[in-house]
This record gives sequence, structure tokens and C-alpha cells, in this order.
Amino acid sequence: MKLIGMLDSPYVRRVAISLRTLDIPFEHEAVSVFRHFDAFKAINPVVKAPTLVLDDGATLMDSSLILDYLETLAGRSLLPAAPAPRAHALRVVGLALALCEKAVQIVYEKELRPQDKQHAPWLERVRYQLHAACSELAAELARRPLGEGAAIGQDGISLAVAWGFAQLVIREELEPAGYPSLAAFAERAERLPAFLATPMA
Repeated sequence: MKLIGMLDSPYVRRVAISLRTLDIPFEHEAVSVFRHFDAFKAINPVVKAPTLVLDDGATLMDSSLILDYLETLAGRSLLPAAPAPRAHALRVVGLALALCEKAVQIVYEKELRPQDKQHAPWLERVRYQLHAACSELAAELARRPLGEGAAIGQDGISLAVAWGFAQLVIREELEPAGYPSLAAFAERAERLPAFLATPMA
């Protein structure tokens, strides 16, 4: 199977790291939805990253849906089975995805929209949501530590990938000193083999 997309996308990277964590062989094709639009369109007419091309040629998209398929394929999950730990892990994943989404919105507003068209109240709202997600993630880490090392799950993968992405694209909006527990967790995760084999750039 092939994973299509750039690793500077947190959605592509979380799938790639999860594939390695699940020990599923795959090929990665670094195709950009911006720079290689026509090439991506030939693979997936929707031009959405990540796209997973299965061995029979079928394509899947959306990182969470791809991960659901991969866990079925692997016969094991990167989320806990018991209801309470699973709910906690899913809450962390949801917050991490919110962090990614808000970081992307800030980048798009500041980098793709002309300055005279940028809407300050919208940016302030998104910044509030960004910091709310980080504050909630820090609270969840304090309440119940996440698995690390060989025991890292989808909650830890998603948190570390989201933090790393935010530091890559909007570091000026999100200083590590403001969320030391998130920065420390992500730093440890980035030293794991699956992360080292899947650099952002």
C-alpha cells in the first residue's frame, strides 16, 4: 500500500507513524496538494491528504478513517480497549486534532489570504481555540499520563505530532514555555524510532 501526502502535514505524519508502530509495510509518496495538484488529482480526484492507496487500487482518505482501517488490518488497536481509558485516549486525540486544525486555520489566514482581507476577530477566535486545546491537553496529561516508548498509543502519537506541527508552522503563537508538559512529552516522543523514521521535513 502507498501513503500519499507530505510529512509536514500532521494528518499524513500521524498515519505514517501509526503504520510503523503497527508494523505495517508501506510506501510513502511525497505528493503535495499545493505544488503537485494535478499529480495528486490523478491519484485521488478529491485531492485530500492523507490518501492511502490499497493494494487493490482503492483509495481511503481522512486520517482517522485510515487509522480505523489499518487497525482492522493489523488486528490490534493503538487505543485502549477498556471504556474509561479509551474515552480518555479519544479525548486526547480529539484535542490534538483540534490543535492541528486551529494551527492550519491560522496559517491559511495569515499566509494565504491577503493582509487587507484578514479578519482580526476570526483570528482571535481561532487563537483562543488553539490555546484552549493546549490547556486541555496539559490538564489531561496531568490527570492521566500517556503511554510512552514502546507503549505509546494513538493519543500520544497524535499529541506529539500536533505539537511538532504547531511548532513548525506557528511557533510565534505557541511558545513551549507556556505548555512545558506538552513540549516535554513531544520531545521524548520525537526520539522514538517510528518518529525518527518519519521526519516532518
